[in-house]
Amino acid sequence: MRNNHILALFFAFLLAGCSLQNELTKQAYSASGKKISVYTTADSSELRLKLTGNLEFKQGKQPMETEICIFVNPDKIFQDFLGIGAAITDASAEVFAKLSQEKQKEFLTAYFDKQTGIGYTLARTTIHSSDFSSGSYTYVSNENRDLSTFSIDHDKTFRIPLIKQAIKNAGGELVLYASPWSPPAFMKDNKEMLHGGKLLPEYFESWATYFTKFVKAYEKEGMPIWGVSVQNEPMAVQRWESCIYTAEEERDFLKNYLGPIMAKEGLGSKKIIVWDHNRDLINQRANTILSDPEAAKYAWGVGFHWYETWAGGQPMFENVAKVQEAFPKTNLLFTEGCVEKFDSTKYQFWGNAERYGKSMINDFNNGTVGWTDWNILLDETGGPNHVQNFCFAPVHADTRTGELIFTPSYYYIGHFSKFIRPDAKRISTAASRSQLLSTSFLNADGKIATVVMNQSDMKITYKLYVGSQAAEVVILPHSIQTLVY
Repeated sequence: MRNNHILALFFAFLLAGCSLQNELTKQAYSASGKKISVYTTADSSELRLKLTGNLEFKQGKQPMETEICIFVNPDKIFQDFLGIGAAITDASAEVFAKLSQEKQKEFLTAYFDKQTGIGYTLARTTIHSSDFSSGSYTYVSNENRDLSTFSIDHDKTFRIPLIKQAIKNAGGELVLYASPWSPPAFMKDNKEMLHGGKLLPEYFESWATYFTKFVKAYEKEGMPIWGVSVQNEPMAVQRWESCIYTAEEERDFLKNYLGPIMAKEGLGSKKIIVWDHNRDLINQRANTILSDPEAAKYAWGVGFHWYETWAGGQPMFENVAKVQEAFPKTNLLFTEGCVEKFDSTKYQFWGNAERYGKSMINDFNNGTVGWTDWNILLDETGGPNHVQNFCFAPVHADTRTGELIFTPSYYYIGHFSKFIRPDAKRISTAASRSQLLSTSFLNADGKIATVVMNQSDMKITYKLYVGSQAAEVVILPHSIQTLVY
């Protein structure tokens, strides 16, 4: 009888907790009032993250089939939100250093200030060089397995000063994680950092230790490292820094070396991200690593990129959803994306921005907790890049004139990062027409941010339904809105 009584109390406690959560959600929505602030960025206009409307909810009616609607249900809660940001690469830092102090301040404010900028809270960086460096380098000057010459002095010239200023301008806190493009050449079977190759078994332990030395060295400089990924793009043989791991090889390196050595060195709380490559093969990698309990215990999440569209195909958004479905306790993080094939005549090409909007909405709706753009800043050539792999960034600096160039992609990203803040929770959102894409998050302060993107050539009038309340909204062609209420 005593056990039955305890069991009854336990279930009553669980039910009370669920009721409390639902009540808090309803209270949060109720506390936000009936006003809606509408912010817009639109093609063929001067609108860039501008407040374009203050609307009111009214009692809604059953929508007709002919009406276009966005339906938001704050009672249906999904993943917690980690943040949005970009990569602070050597290239970005070198370009930043060429700017005047006035332009440096403008750049930092634009990205990291949550009031007047777009409020980035997340950053990725590289473990020694990538293609977006002026040349290949490592943190060791000899081939000793004990890594006795390990030093991050190289990064102190450009990259570390920019990261420190980013942290300061983000309010003193920035989720910072790091990815390697290749181990040092002597650790690989092809004896070079470029053109793929594999990590030699005799260097598994040394390479795992290299990660820990990097983390400790950066933290000694006052830059907390939140986590690391095992390998950037482990199935891509590139003409730049790259290294190949099959799914089984990455699994075994994680469970036998990287995970245990991070824990042994007192870094067991650091997050480890696997895959860090495109959506196309993400399911095979997740199945192989996460189905092994000894490997899965070290994997905080699965990282992914968007370059599966390189051959003209469609983004494989559904593959992200299938990972979330199969491994609901594992986090999903977008770790890299940029528009390739730089062309300075296309700074303001609207399709680049729409690629960001479409990807971010779909990735969030499929369970992604955070989203990381690639280079936070590049120059007028789409570099520097030591193998001429030039790309777009949301912001470019023309180092000839000292001016900053803000592309539409910067504003599209801002429609998410400025209004959806860390610890928000995604809530159920659906559109009744395919021309509109939408996602919503409930912020910790009780305000809801609903992002709506119009992919069509038409101005659309739609109704935003939240529970039994509705408001009529107009969205311009090829535009994006954030509705805050």
